[in-house]
Amino acid sequence: MFRSIRSAIGKNPAAAGRLFSYVQILLGSLIGGVAYPLFLTPNRIAPGGITGVATILNHLLHWPVGTVSMALNIPLFIISYRAMGKIFAFRSLVATVLFSLFIDILPLSPVTDDPLLGSLYGGVLLGIGLGLIMRGGATTGGSDMIARMVHRRFQFISTGSFLFAIDLAVVLAAGFLIGISEALYALINIFLTAKVMDTVIIGFSSNKACFVISPRWKEISERIMHDMDRGVTQLTARGGYTGTERPTLLCVISRSEITAFKRILHEEDEGAFVIIVEAHEAIGDGFSVLDK
Repeated sequence: MFRSIRSAIGKNPAAAGRLFSYVQILLGSLIGGVAYPLFLTPNRIAPGGITGVATILNHLLHWPVGTVSMALNIPLFIISYRAMGKIFAFRSLVATVLFSLFIDILPLSPVTDDPLLGSLYGGVLLGIGLGLIMRGGATTGGSDMIARMVHRRFQFISTGSFLFAIDLAVVLAAGFLIGISEALYALINIFLTAKVMDTVIIGFSSNKACFVISPRWKEISERIMHDMDRGVTQLTARGGYTGTERPTLLCVISRSEITAFKRILHEEDEGAFVIIVEAHEAIGDGFSVLDK
């Protein structure tokens, strides 16, 4: 049976891509879901959005976080189904159901009763989970869908601004109903979750994009290609003051190659103008493979 499945997937790259998307959604829902019983719920940390509201209700009424979150999300899915599209809506529904179930059904005990540790480690797990879910082409619903609908109706309100307003409202409510300290820990959690989520979505690569402007661009280019075995792209640039055109070299290298790169520049042209910036993800020959 497994051999026939592998054979079918090998003949259909689109099916392999869809399968990988659902694997990411499953793993993301599991990793993000366990953040609540392990770190967030026992320390009364409401990390914004619908699950933040569910956490507040858990503190006040002892209702299960996952079940309440799912109950609040279902009407939003019904309202926003057409706006999201069938594939995105279905994947998001799967992610929301799995995410909510994992919060409630896994028999996990709290790891720590320190709210600072809970906000930090809970933020890391939640960020990884939500990042994987988004890489799988889905969302966990809630405030994301509300923001999308509001933006479609009122174009002058950006999605990011509305999401921030929702998270801020939830944190303020947590500060009033649970405690000021818990609200401050929730802010730490929201910030860390966003940073980790961005890293998961964009990538963990430590590659550098290097721009070089030098009259000895030809010699530098040849040295990079020959000594470092890296490709170089020549971009056409014009000086703003002189109006003179000269090539600008673009080269993407790994962090470990920076020393060799600078040595070539020092040997060929000490006065070269160089810009080195982070390349969060490099895809193609010599780097990572493009995935869906």
